[in-house]
Amino acid sequence: MAYPERIIPDETKPGVVALHLKRYDFARPLCAGNAVLDAACGVGYGSAFLAESAARVVGIDVSEESIAYATRRYGGPRTEFAVMDVCDLAFPDGSFDVVCSFETIEHVDDPERAVAEAARVLRPAGTFVVSTPHVAQTTRSPANPFHQVELSRADFEALLRTGFAEVELYGQRRRQSGAHRLAQRLDVLGLRRRIGVLRHGARLLGTAPTEALGLDDVVIEREAVEGATELIAVCRRA
Repeated sequence: MAYPERIIPDETKPGVVALHLKRYDFARPLCAGNAVLDAACGVGYGSAFLAESAARVVGIDVSEESIAYATRRYGGPRTEFAVMDVCDLAFPDGSFDVVCSFETIEHVDDPERAVAEAARVLRPAGTFVVSTPHVAQTTRSPANPFHQVELSRADFEALLRTGFAEVELYGQRRRQSGAHRLAQRLDVLGLRRRIGVLRHGARLLGTAPTEALGLDDVVIEREAVEGATELIAVCRRA
């Protein structure tokens, strides 16, 4: 199985980009007019997307290659990029109104430190928007070789509450037709994964195939965790 950990929109199918960009689209209203940190920004496409409405966006990532690409491709009057670790942010306390960190927590050795750093650099009324893959049980040995830990809903929320008093949970999933969902539930033998019978028939069942997804084909809903592929949290101190 392939694990696309670094999305480059210019080299990636639009549907895959939409699955990742949806989280930035969700966060964008919270970022309007604000100073924003995009923690673990990758190649910077999400930072640029947020900068269309934010006052200023700083994107940081541990990858020098990614930050060099982000600076070339997405640098602008309201965006800047720097090489930095989410567990050791080189910013004073209270530097940002919003911190976004999507698909990051599962990659770091010390998730508690990453949450503490996000809380530290936020202003008192600031907001932390964070996502992670949705799994039924926490594991320290994920199938994805790039992940250090994958967290259950309860453990994800408990982690966030080490730095924030208020945690609102949302679920992200593809929009699917009723016929497609029924076909998946009936696929007890796993034929969809084994030979692609249902995967390639998604369009016939009224669901857009992954490669053709747009932002409207992906939904993020409050407390809609069952069936979600990712968990998104909106966190505040008080």
